[in-house]
Amino acid sequence: MSTTAAHPAGTGFRVYHPALPEVCPRDPARMALAADADGRCEIFTWNATTGTARQVTDSPHGTLHCALDADARVWWFAEDRDGRGRWYFQDFAGGARRPGLTGLRTGLPHGLAVSDAGTVAIGLGNGRGMSVHLGRPGGPARQVCRVDGQALLVGSSPSGGLLALSGAAGSDRAVTLISCSGAVLDRLSGRHGRLWALGFAPSPAGTELLLVQEHQDRYRLATWRPGRGLLPQDWCCFDTEITARWYPDGRRVLIRQDRHGRSTLTAADLDRHTLTPVPTPPGTLLDAVPHPGDDVHHLWTDTATPPRMRSTAGTRLPALATLPAPAPGRHRELWTPGPDGPVHTLLSEPDLVTGRRPPLVFLVHGGPADHDRDAYDPEVHSLVASGFAVARVNYRGSTGYGPRWRAAYGAGVGLTQVADLVAVRTDLLRRGLARPDATGLWGSSWGGYLTLLALGTRPDLWQAGVAVKPVADCAAAYRTGTPALRALDERLFGGTPDDVPERYARSSPLHYAAAVRAPLLVIAATLDAKCPPGQVRGYLTALQRAGAAHESMWLETGHDGYTGAHHVAVLQRAMGFLDQHLRRAPAAHRTPRPTEDGAAGGTGPAGTPGA
Repeated sequence: MSTTAAHPAGTGFRVYHPALPEVCPRDPARMALAADADGRCEIFTWNATTGTARQVTDSPHGTLHCALDADARVWWFAEDRDGRGRWYFQDFAGGARRPGLTGLRTGLPHGLAVSDAGTVAIGLGNGRGMSVHLGRPGGPARQVCRVDGQALLVGSSPSGGLLALSGAAGSDRAVTLISCSGAVLDRLSGRHGRLWALGFAPSPAGTELLLVQEHQDRYRLATWRPGRGLLPQDWCCFDTEITARWYPDGRRVLIRQDRHGRSTLTAADLDRHTLTPVPTPPGTLLDAVPHPGDDVHHLWTDTATPPRMRSTAGTRLPALATLPAPAPGRHRELWTPGPDGPVHTLLSEPDLVTGRRPPLVFLVHGGPADHDRDAYDPEVHSLVASGFAVARVNYRGSTGYGPRWRAAYGAGVGLTQVADLVAVRTDLLRRGLARPDATGLWGSSWGGYLTLLALGTRPDLWQAGVAVKPVADCAAAYRTGTPALRALDERLFGGTPDDVPERYARSSPLHYAAAVRAPLLVIAATLDAKCPPGQVRGYLTALQRAGAAHESMWLETGHDGYTGAHHVAVLQRAMGFLDQHLRRAPAAHRTPRPTEDGAAGGTGPAGTPGA
């Protein structure tokens, strides 16, 4: 455990997974955050009064999850390369680390909640479900309950007497309320409108849970109280996705809305039924948290500016790493007509475009319950600075455009989204903003899946593709993936691979592998639980048999890596590949070259170049 000397206030933190610092409820000047430490994501404390930081963790694989309780104890989840580990805590000023609860086996992080009464609840996953354990910090653990399938510990009531668990938002057990003995007090269904639990009100005077409910093509706030059940707040509805947090005092909440690639903040008074806008600059708010005295901390960014932490009351927050000047390029948005409404695209172009149009890269977002934002992206920065144009398409299924858009899969899973990418490509060609001979795809996770599917189903349209940690075989990924992803697949496909095998096959990139014509780079991870390596290897074998030109690169990480070295390695390999096939050489089909690992243009498990 590292307890290094304090860093100067001017240190620019790099945040790999942008989020605001956790703040001590009793002393808002004390904070904890995950930030860069020599290329790894580690946990730091931050003292706003003195402007100093202290590194808390020092793990060879990085540390991401952290919390700060009312007694200013710093909590973190120490995990191995497989993502399994234990919760530990330490005093804010340092000292010995202690286990969150004793007697627990390692597991996956499925939630942490520390009550005002001094109890801690820990959710640990095993790949098939979750167990919840309760006790005093540093004391023995007592198992409260076990849950099969998708589950997460959302929070604990201030008294510690009630715990909230979330399941699949559209299931019969979207939210479950249990006592500290494990007895079920209430179970809220999301069958007639998906339901998400957000956390208990901080006031010890009563027990009130905040939720968001999807209802009649809108999203509305709701609350739950013992004996009264679910109470929809019909006056507080929004046309696109929202999330919310309680203010420290009173029955007020701060609502963050994502709409058309940008964000807004609104304060809602649950007693007066009023909505008050909270002014913020145009762009994206990656996180926003209310604090005492109407202070709101928010993490703001736009396409040209890396994330910046701001406070409406002028509280001193950690300085994040920034750029000496705005990111290069010209940035605008376009709308393309589509069968379920216009498709929104964020387009970034090099500053100087003379003569022939630059190559265009579709940077395909993951999810699918996510969206591209008017937010800084290092991949966009790198591509534009290297002379590429970048199109980020919020295809059907993306968030930020309302429930109907999110549920629009008329042409089938994946195939609907590919149709939107094709429509935008056609529109950009019509506008003279792209070249038909220099267009590529680059996506990660679900975006990598769409990249593979687009290359196989519309092979005549693309000249190169990069798929990072993708789903390549939908049925195989279902059988070896996580409970949460199995629940998502069942909702999207309408059943399991045994129930509807033809739907899984029709939407699987493996089904179209022999049709791929554009050079393809596949980057996968040996410890990936979300997009397992076995189904990627099966796809690479299919490419090999078909004689399709491809390269592969393997990383010894899970799906979500925390080290800068892996990010840089992927960025460099992908950029070089796209530069070679979209700009330096004609985009003709190439005969694959054999390598030591048997995959054309492949690399070994450690990411080192093949022969």
